[in-house]
Amino acid sequence: MTRLRGNPWMVLITVSLGFFMTLLDTTIVNVAVPNMISHLRASLDGILWVLNGYTLAFAALLLIGGRLGDMYGRRRLLVGGLVLFVAASAACGLSQSPGELITARIFQGIGAAAMMPQTLALVTAVFPERRRGTAFGIWSSVAGLATVIAPTLGGVLVTYESWRWIFFVNVPIGAVSIALAVTMVPNVRPGGRRSLDPFSMLLSTAGLLAVVYALIEGQRYNWGHVWSLVSIPLILAFGLCCLALFVFVEHRRQQRGPLVPFALFRRDFSVMSFVTAAILFGSIGLLLPLMIYLQSVLGLSALATGLLLLPMTIVMLGLAPVAGHLSDKFGGKYILIAGLLVFAGGLVVIAFTAQADSSRWALLPGMLVAGVGTGMAFAPMNTLAMRGVKQELAGAASGVISTARQLGTVMGGAAVGALLQNRLVSALTGQAAQRAGSLPASIRGQFVNGFRQAASSGLQVGVGETGRPLPAGVHGALAAQVRRVTGEVFSHGFVTALRPSLLLPAGILVLGALTTLLIGRQATAAPTARADATGAVSEVDAKA
Repeated sequence: MTRLRGNPWMVLITVSLGFFMTLLDTTIVNVAVPNMISHLRASLDGILWVLNGYTLAFAALLLIGGRLGDMYGRRRLLVGGLVLFVAASAACGLSQSPGELITARIFQGIGAAAMMPQTLALVTAVFPERRRGTAFGIWSSVAGLATVIAPTLGGVLVTYESWRWIFFVNVPIGAVSIALAVTMVPNVRPGGRRSLDPFSMLLSTAGLLAVVYALIEGQRYNWGHVWSLVSIPLILAFGLCCLALFVFVEHRRQQRGPLVPFALFRRDFSVMSFVTAAILFGSIGLLLPLMIYLQSVLGLSALATGLLLLPMTIVMLGLAPVAGHLSDKFGGKYILIAGLLVFAGGLVVIAFTAQADSSRWALLPGMLVAGVGTGMAFAPMNTLAMRGVKQELAGAASGVISTARQLGTVMGGAAVGALLQNRLVSALTGQAAQRAGSLPASIRGQFVNGFRQAASSGLQVGVGETGRPLPAGVHGALAAQVRRVTGEVFSHGFVTALRPSLLLPAGILVLGALTTLLIGRQATAAPTARADATGAVSEVDAKA
C-alpha cells in the first residue's frame, strides 16, 4: 500500500469518488421529493430547503475550503470533508422530521465544500503537465456521469427501497473513499502563512450565501418580498455589496495571506472561470426543461427518463478522456471552442426536434450531439483553467473554479426556470384560447380563465400535471373531453415555451466559445511538484 501512495491514478480514483458523491447529491434528491413529502409529512416549501440548504452551504464555503487546503494540507481537508459528508449522509437517511433532514443536508454541504476543491488541486499536483489533460478528462467524465445518472439512480432507489437510500448509498462509497484517501493520497501541503482573515471569510460567505439564495428563491417569491421589507432584489444587492467589499479588503491583504490571491486572475484564468460557469449554465439549462418535457409532456417515468439520457452520458464519458489526451498533445483551446459550439448545436437540435407528440427516440440525435460537445469541452476546460497555476495557489484556484461551477449551475437554473415560466404563461393562455373552440360555449370562458389564473398563481408541471384543474361542475363525458383538450393545451404550450428556454443556454455557450478566443497561446506551466519515473508524487517533494 505504501508503494502505491501518491500514484497518480490511485489519487485520481480516490478524488473522483468524492467528487462523484458531492455532485450526485446536488441533483439526486429532486426525484425523491414526492416520497419525502409523504413520509415526513412535510410541506413543499420545507422540502425545497432540503434541496437548497445543501446548495447554499456548498457554494458559500467553497472559497474557504480551497484556501484551507492550501494552508493545512489537501489530504487533511479531503479526509475531513469526506468524514463529515458521510456522517451527514447517514444522518439524512435517519432523519425523522423535515428540520432534522435540512440540518443534516447543510452539514453535507459543509463537508462537500471542504472536499471538492481538494479534488481538482490534487489532480493538478500529482499529474505532470503532459498527462494532466487525460486526467482532467476522466475527472470531468465523473461530473457528467453524476449529473446524468442521478435521475436514474434516484428513481431506482426510491421505487424499490425508499427516499432514505438516496442518502444511505453514500455511506459505503464514502467509506471506501476515506480508506483510499488515508492510504493512497500523499500529504500535499504547499504551505503558506497559517492565517485567515475572519472578516474576509465573513464577507465572502455572506456575499455568496445572499447571491445564491436570491438566485435560487427569486422565482419562488416572484422576485418580490420575502418577509416584511426584505425582498429578493434587496438580498441580491446585499450579497453583491458584500462581495464588492470582500474584493476591496482582499486587495489590501494581498501581501498578508489573502483568502483569494489576486495573482490567480491572469487573463487565462479569468476567462476560464467565466467559461466554466457558462458550461454549467448550459448543462443545467439543458437538463431542467428537458426533464420536465420528457416526464410531463411525453409521460415518461423518472426511471425511463434517466435511461433515455444514458446514451448521451456514454458518449460524453467516452470522449472526455480522448479530448483530454488531445489537449495534452495539441493544446486545449480549439478543442474547447469546438466542444462549446457542438454542445450549443445539440441544444438547438433538441429545441426544434421536440414536439408535443414526439417519440422519445426523436430527441436522441440532438442529445448525442450535446453529449459529444460536453465530452469535448469538460477536459480542456479544467486543463486550461489550471494551466500555469503555482502549487501554493492550486487550492485557491480550485476553490474559485468550483465556485464558478456552482454559480453557473444556480444562474442557469434561475434564468432558464424564469424564462420557461414566463414563456409558458403566454403559450398556455394562447393555446387555451385557440383550442377552447372545440368545447361547449358554456365553459369556454371558464376554461381560458382557468389557465390565466393558474399561470398567475404558479403552474404545476410535475408528472401528469397540466397546469390547471378542471372547471367547476364538469363531470362525465364532458370532463373527459376537457381533460383531453387540457392535455393538448399543456403539451403544445410547453413545447412552444421549451424552444426559447433551450436557445438561451445555447447562446451562453456560444458566448463562452467566443470568450475562449481570448486565451493566450499554449505556455509551459510552472511545475507543480516533481514526479518520479512512474509519475507518483514523492511525499518529501509534496510537503511544505
